[in-house]
Amino acid sequence: MPLTDTPTLTENKRPAVILLSGGLDSMVSASLALEQGFEVHALTIDYGQRHRRELQSAVEIAIKLDVRRHVILPLDLRQFGGSALTDDIDVPKTGAGNEIPVTYVPARNLVFLALTTAFAESAAARDIFIGVNALDYSGYPDCRPEFIESFAETARLGTKQGVEGAPFTIHAPLQHMSKADIARECDRLGLDPALSWSCYDPMADGTACGACDSCRLRRKGFADAGLVDTTAYSTDAPVAVE
Repeated sequence: MPLTDTPTLTENKRPAVILLSGGLDSMVSASLALEQGFEVHALTIDYGQRHRRELQSAVEIAIKLDVRRHVILPLDLRQFGGSALTDDIDVPKTGAGNEIPVTYVPARNLVFLALTTAFAESAAARDIFIGVNALDYSGYPDCRPEFIESFAETARLGTKQGVEGAPFTIHAPLQHMSKADIARECDRLGLDPALSWSCYDPMADGTACGACDSCRLRRKGFADAGLVDTTAYSTDAPVAVE
């Protein structure tokens, strides 16, 4: 459903679609797309995630950034399960390990990018932005550069726009940034970190848990950058994060 739809097109701006989760990375990516002069359309997937607070953040970010159009698309991945984000599985709170964690949602970015491509083609957009990161992340295979490159070729082969000579460009501006670098970009762009949401296991009082992998990576990124994360964390969250 469209949440924001400004009736007048902006002159001389190319349309681009951002996969807007409501997290820090997607917020920064959307702002970078705007900074580059794109007319931004945003797609948020309501996939039954347990951290539904991020949907509220996606709405607030879309309004704050004044995107051209924001669509929230329902897709109930709880029907599949298989992830701590969509199933009755505890979210790990002991820090990231060497294996792909149970917070991995099977083929999530593959599915989401396919939907984003469909939205982009319907909006006559050739540019797609996604906030994946391959440095400070939890080891998800669908965040790697080789996946993004492969998907761009798949989109070229599998769409009318692609086979007619107007292939999509998949922009992953944060791909090779550390979380500290992303925190610095957030600050440079004048964004309030608290506008976004990263926590996988929100507390009953509305605060972020501070201990899941996503919270730990985020908190460490801001600490390493010497910046304040204005997000409200649980008082039970560990003081230091590795």
